Amino acid sequence: MVYFLSDNIISSLGFSTNENFQALLAGQIGIRNIDDKKYYPDPFPASIVDTDLLDQNFNLTETSANYTRLEKMLILSIDDALKKTDVDVQSKRTGIIISTTKGNIDLLEPQHQNKFDKNRVLLWRLGEIIGNYFNNPNQTIVLSNACISGVLALNIAATLIKKGSFDNMIVTGGDIVSSFVVSGFMSFLSLSPKPCKPFDLERDGLSLGEGAGTIILGNQSQDPNKIAVMGGGSANDANHISGPSRTGEGSFIAIKKAISESRIEPTSIDYISAHGTATDYNDEMESIAISRAGLEEVPVNSFKGNWGHTLGAAGIIETVAMLQEMRENILIQSAGYSQHGVSKEINVIRENTKADLNVCLKMASGFGGSNASLIAKKIKS
Repeated sequence: MVYFLSDNIISSLGFSTNENFQALLAGQIGIRNIDDKKYYPDPFPASIVDTDLLDQNFNLTETSANYTRLEKMLILSIDDALKKTDVDVQSKRTGIIISTTKGNIDLLEPQHQNKFDKNRVLLWRLGEIIGNYFNNPNQTIVLSNACISGVLALNIAATLIKKGSFDNMIVTGGDIVSSFVVSGFMSFLSLSPKPCKPFDLERDGLSLGEGAGTIILGNQSQDPNKIAVMGGGSANDANHISGPSRTGEGSFIAIKKAISESRIEPTSIDYISAHGTATDYNDEMESIAISRAGLEEVPVNSFKGNWGHTLGAAGIIETVAMLQEMRENILIQSAGYSQHGVSKEINVIRENTKADLNVCLKMASGFGGSNASLIAKKIKS
């Protein structure tokens, strides 16, 4: 067994799992109108971590200012998650995986170019910085596979523990809102002018977000209320450089792989945390994949309406939220959803609802036809 040991979320809604989850329960939305030309010439909605709060929290942990915005988020997130376990981060039996799409991409901007060594923008260097900070003796794995990076990192970490390479894995993910990222999504015409509405009839694009999240996995757990990674899957539909398969093929295969590896029946799944970007094609594709897997009646939501799309952090922080839903046996409403807007009659959650959650599915999709899934299950002692 591979168990979820502890976790953390840093986002516009808080700096801990509990702060974020209480905000989700209250229906809070961290997406705000950003009017700052360092990001983009025109205003746009996004979910951004408060810089002053980030620096205040970081200064309580580390007095050195020689860290980037993303590095501060990742260090704070890992540190908080570690404090809730007895995992030895300096052991050779503990590995670290970082999930990100763009890393320290803001260092390419003119105002940052002379603040750090030129290699700091490279993903392998980000891995070194984080590994060295925590004095971890192993080479940090940096995984960048579009927006499935977080879920894929969790699946790979679980596999490494199962095969005996490590006893514990620290899986952390993060991305920041930057001019590079904003201009890229603007070029796709994929950003909504308002907070996004996953699966809604009036959805018109995604909202960007930033943040970091950490999940620590291990082969031993003293928690009487254990939750384990039962299985995962990934698949590439090879449809288009950005557009997903119109038949949901890759996502469907990823779901079926996860179910098979978990050795469960589809009927045992109690809840689905979808990718739900609020773009026309993604949400429609996911509804088709869910339907093809025979899961149309299973409650499903997306957290993108609360946090925006946090890219490399998304699969991590959304899995943390799913785990917290399981612990508290409550389904969180899908923010922004009011009128059903996809072709399949999937069961999108309209309001917070108490439910017995024992087996849950996390879905993720991304550019290049990438898809991933993960199944978590409560284990009775």
